[in-house]
Amino acid sequence: MAQQELKRDLKNRHVQLIAIGGTIGTGLFLGSGKAIQLAGSSIIFAYLLVGIAIFFVMRALGELLLSKAGYQSFTDIAEDYLGPRAAFVTGWTYWFCWIMVAMADVIAVGVYVQYWFDIPQWIPAIICLIVLLGFNLLTVKLFGELEFWFALIKVITIVVLIAIGVIMLVMGFKTDAGSVTVQNLWEHGGLFPNGVTGFLLSFQMVIFAYVGVELVGVSAAETSNPKKNIPSAINKIPLRILFFYVGALIVLLCVNPWTQLNAGESPFVKTFSLVGIPIAAGIINFVVLTSAASACNSGMFSTSRILFNLSKNHQAPSNLAKLNKNHVPSNALFTSTLVVSAGALLSKLIPEQAFGIVTTISAICFIWVWGVILVCHIKYKKTQPQLHAKSTFKAPFTPFMNYAVLTLFALVLIIMLVAEETRPALLLTPLWFILLFMLYSNNREKHKNIKISA
Repeated sequence: MAQQELKRDLKNRHVQLIAIGGTIGTGLFLGSGKAIQLAGSSIIFAYLLVGIAIFFVMRALGELLLSKAGYQSFTDIAEDYLGPRAAFVTGWTYWFCWIMVAMADVIAVGVYVQYWFDIPQWIPAIICLIVLLGFNLLTVKLFGELEFWFALIKVITIVVLIAIGVIMLVMGFKTDAGSVTVQNLWEHGGLFPNGVTGFLLSFQMVIFAYVGVELVGVSAAETSNPKKNIPSAINKIPLRILFFYVGALIVLLCVNPWTQLNAGESPFVKTFSLVGIPIAAGIINFVVLTSAASACNSGMFSTSRILFNLSKNHQAPSNLAKLNKNHVPSNALFTSTLVVSAGALLSKLIPEQAFGIVTTISAICFIWVWGVILVCHIKYKKTQPQLHAKSTFKAPFTPFMNYAVLTLFALVLIIMLVAEETRPALLLTPLWFILLFMLYSNNREKHKNIKISA
């Protein structure tokens, strides 16, 4: 009989790159173009502010994960501190979040391949899914290696971009967009060219750009040394992301005034095309292709582990907890892949609106997940003072920072409600939570009847 436990085959470098790979993707390489158009140069402050907020979410998650050896993800934490209903809703919501992210990324793969080949975008999208499914079915270690190299390509690209940008800045390099200078940050309408309104409206896409950093929590069950690897990953990843996002955006806006960037194209491709390297656009297209595949890869890993955990907790069909001979939750992986492929094909019906709708709903659902982590940490500190006192990885400035970040998230939701583009998705999202609460009640009643008959 197959071992019904996940194998701890992920090393520290795997865990760190899984979270980086899941986060640095379409949200940065493509979505930042739209965010820049909304906020102008003030987008730098938006990414900085949200990045700091996410860091405190991560520290709260880290302390919670290490407070009990049996925790495999934050759904276990939610069950302990908020009850089984919250765990059920949070687990399925997190699965839903990553399903939509994976849909967006696999569609992006099809779009990027069209740069070289004139074929329907659904063909490379489905091929990508099949290849990633094959890798994920083998071993978690192979997944870790694949994601390590995917993420490394993105990291190297951003570092090269920053280095080239600094050199161009020092040289006072001239491009078709004008001189490369720090003054480009404020000379085109100031740091807040579209006012506070534009700055606030960019938060939806900025939130989406950071989704995935909590993958450290999902991969916690498969690390070889959680007590060492989880704190190391949590302390380093947010700082690295701030460097990659904020550093890259400063360079982009010094090379390209924000008025020169188009919301529908990657600002990275645009910037490299100005460097004067003939094959730059093709190289960056390859990078954003691997970036989308990487984020989709992280999504498949995440959704399969969430389904596995829900099944073990009797909150999903029992066969989703089945592991193959490589200790991989194969049924859960097949289920997630099938849903992603169906969504990718359906999204062709509304290609222009699909990305905006998916990213908005995803951002709302991730706010729920991050909010649950913060609320659980508040309850943990209040109800388990002895564990908090003994913790070797205390979250700083709690509970003040927990409430401050929750307030920021509430503000973002209000902004989404006010903004015409994001309002429909925000108003539709509660239907998902209503459905989950109904399913939970039905699931609980079913298990109650099973116990009575037994």
